[in-house]
Amino acid sequence: MREIDQIKQDVITAMKELGVYKEQYNETINIFVDMIHQYEALTKQFKEGGYEVTEEHTNAVGAVNTKKRPILTAIEKLRVDIATYSNILCLNPRHLRESVAKEKQSGITELLEKMGG
Repeated sequence: MREIDQIKQDVITAMKELGVYKEQYNETINIFVDMIHQYEALTKQFKEGGYEVTEEHTNAVGAVNTKKRPILTAIEKLRVDIATYSNILCLNPRHLRESVAKEKQSGITELLEKMGG
């Protein structure tokens, strides 16, 4: 499992390589990095637990029920949040597709303006 400082450096490096890093994003980056760190720690625990998805639970009246393990619920929630923050920080293929589409549209608009003017 990576340390928080290493995750942050990896994120900033990736953002710089993609041309989307700005110092003003550091607060958002810190939140994202904390989520990644939590996700890695919980995933490690989940793996060490044999990837058990459910567990038995005895309720107040003594009935035994099967329920999803809380660690799995936390991992699933973090996945959604990480995906959201990766969108915000422009760190996923979706951002790349949108950037390429904007560049193409910009090029088409520029060509049309030249033709019309």
